[in-house]
Amino acid sequence: MTDAPPPNSPSPDDGALSLGLDLPPQPKQVAGEYRVLARKYRPSSFDDLIGQEAMVRTLSNAFKLDRIHQAYILTGVRGVGKTTTARILARAFNYEVAAHDGQPAITRPTVDMPELGVHCQAIIESRHVDVIEMDAASHTGIDDIREIIESARYRPVMARCKVYIIDEVHMLSKAAFNGLLKTLEEPPPHVRFLFATTEIEKVPVTVRSRCQRFDLRRIESQVLIDHLAGICAKEGVKVSAEALSLVTRAAEGSVRDALSLLDQAIAHGSSAGAEEIGAATIRDMLGVADRARIVDLFEHVMKGDIAAAMTMLKEQYDQGADPALVLSDLAEFVHFVTRLRLVPDAKPDAAVTPEELKRGREFAAVLTAPVLTRAWQILSKGIADVRHSPRPLAAADMVMVRLAHASDLPTPEDVLKRLQNAPLSSGVPASMPSGGGSGGGGGSVSAIAQGATMRMPAAISMPQNAPRAHAGPRIASLQDIVTLAQTNRDIQLKIALESDVHPVRIEEGRFEFALAKGASAAIVQQITNRLKEWTGNRWIVTISNEAGEPTLRELRDAKDAERMRGVRAEPLVRSVLERFPGAEIVAVRTIGDVEPVAASYAPQQINEDVIYADTEVGEDDEDL
Repeated sequence: MTDAPPPNSPSPDDGALSLGLDLPPQPKQVAGEYRVLARKYRPSSFDDLIGQEAMVRTLSNAFKLDRIHQAYILTGVRGVGKTTTARILARAFNYEVAAHDGQPAITRPTVDMPELGVHCQAIIESRHVDVIEMDAASHTGIDDIREIIESARYRPVMARCKVYIIDEVHMLSKAAFNGLLKTLEEPPPHVRFLFATTEIEKVPVTVRSRCQRFDLRRIESQVLIDHLAGICAKEGVKVSAEALSLVTRAAEGSVRDALSLLDQAIAHGSSAGAEEIGAATIRDMLGVADRARIVDLFEHVMKGDIAAAMTMLKEQYDQGADPALVLSDLAEFVHFVTRLRLVPDAKPDAAVTPEELKRGREFAAVLTAPVLTRAWQILSKGIADVRHSPRPLAAADMVMVRLAHASDLPTPEDVLKRLQNAPLSSGVPASMPSGGGSGGGGGSVSAIAQGATMRMPAAISMPQNAPRAHAGPRIASLQDIVTLAQTNRDIQLKIALESDVHPVRIEEGRFEFALAKGASAAIVQQITNRLKEWTGNRWIVTISNEAGEPTLRELRDAKDAERMRGVRAEPLVRSVLERFPGAEIVAVRTIGDVEPVAASYAPQQINEDVIYADTEVGEDDEDL
């Protein structure tokens, strides 16, 4: 895009003159005044917008079908084109071109804008009277929104429709949002609202539901590199491909950040007298380390060669690299290697160099996911420590020490496996070979593999005659589990086990049962957790399709019923029931059940064979 409009396009003020308006002349750009790249190459149409193909396709179809919404909300990270897209939409709403050179006039909204229309230049320069831009960060109150509501009632002065662009809309107050709702839902037909925000979650859902939402994506690395290369060609500046990759990596998908860094790089390279801006210039400007040296640093710490790692970190620090940025690059490479290991066929990022990809694949072949995950955790915590430390280099050195010593430690899974498989009488040495070179050859990767597959330390080896730990209580029946629940005072589980569980089979580490009708299946997880807690072993608890045995409550009820029948058959009890009509046997207790109570009255008269029957009598029998 160029600053000057096409020769056949009307001037910015043609529309105003045609309407007979006496507008003051617009100030022209002073000769020699420099415009930053982010403004000079700001897109003015959807053809110039990069990386947002899905949004452009949706809007193009909406305009062609005349299904233009009343309000749009654009969200995304910084510098991906939210405000720019809003201005392009405002231009599309009001696009108007008079007939010329045999071309018909355009008087309807359209996204196809091959030339500047009557209102386009004023909209692009944010000086159109009917396109009102408001910064919500400095206009947050209900009074600002009240002005919008009042002015929205009046028709536009010059353009087809009146457009309100509110940037950083999430900064509005709660009262301002509430005041906007009615007008936003039922605006006048000549009004359009365009909202832009970086924090969409702070926008009330009542506002979001009234808008069409577009999430602008981060720009892919290759697309951004090509865009920067095209701008460098227009500016007549030579920048190496590796330097553009470094700028793209630092921009993190933001076009504005990338153009600002490119502007800075051009000035930095010109001051250095370089004919071509190379990667070294960008690294000096940004204070970042060489990617190849980051890979070497990763190699040293994963081999446990802490001396070489600390020396290399000090060299990079002396050359101007920020220790926190070095650790960030190191963490990024750890993530890159992890992706190569887990998704080896994934397409690498365009900013990754062939050498970085080659060595990353070598590391991914020998480093396990647990080792890489542990390195990521150490670096993530270490970056925060370095940024808040008064001595960043010293803090980064200590992170390197932790990372190097942790690289040769076995994972907990490896320790358990070796405890189970290794002979109990054998002690395993804890030492490991350390590489000392800084090259990236196959021998170095082998050394990393040797360190990453560390054997079990001798400190945790066990002598042959050592007593084994008690495996916990043995469980052979459902009653054993109920007893455990009662011992551990889990009364709720005890009741559920007695009334809802039909045991099918039970053996060490496995319990299978049928569930009583109406019982909750959540008891399976509850039994599993409690058995593991009480026995110290892992249990597999499942629900069976078999009928299973009766529940403990059913067995107890059957036993009580049998006992009740036996008591009723006793001559003495039968005579009592006949003597006292209406009397009922409430419960039958054995001598063991009543011994503590009975012994306090007449222990010498208690006989072990006696069975006590509790009876209830009616009111008429109380005197008897």
